[in-house]
Amino acid sequence: MGSTLGDAKNYVVRLHRAVDEARAPIEAEHAERLRCKRGCSGCCVDGLTVFEVEAALIESRHGALLAEAEPHPPGACAFLDEDGACRIYDERPYVCRTQGLPLRWLEEAEDGAIVEVRDICPLNVDGGPALDELGAERFWSIGPFEERLAAVQASVEDQTEPTRRVALRSLFAKAR
Repeated sequence: MGSTLGDAKNYVVRLHRAVDEARAPIEAEHAERLRCKRGCSGCCVDGLTVFEVEAALIESRHGALLAEAEPHPPGACAFLDEDGACRIYDERPYVCRTQGLPLRWLEEAEDGAIVEVRDICPLNVDGGPALDELGAERFWSIGPFEERLAAVQASVEDQTEPTRRVALRSLFAKAR
């Protein structure tokens, strides 16, 4: 038996809190190099998608905004305001919670080998050691939290496509 959408939204709230807690020490360690602050929206690109359970949380908490407001013009995230700040910051999706941090993930190379990839926002390169000099624990590892989100999405009852994603822009009534 699967979870209800209400259970899933509650889980997403707890997951976001866990992401914020896990992110905090990495963010503190890299504070000198991180240029991210209110209004910095270089990573807030258009076309972002989220699992339906994250979209449902946004819809439940920001119904008036979605029904009445205009999305940000195409080219940047629909949830940015005219100053480049996020209008749903407290309920921003998982992917937005780790932007700017040094990131690492594993992927398969052409020869079949599993390789580690590291990256950081170009605005945050300076002010700290080169990424290849840092231990893996000093990065946000992409994968574990995404798997948890996918699992809760798959657990929601009556899901015909458990991995279906929703474009953030599509949540606005005026964008439909």
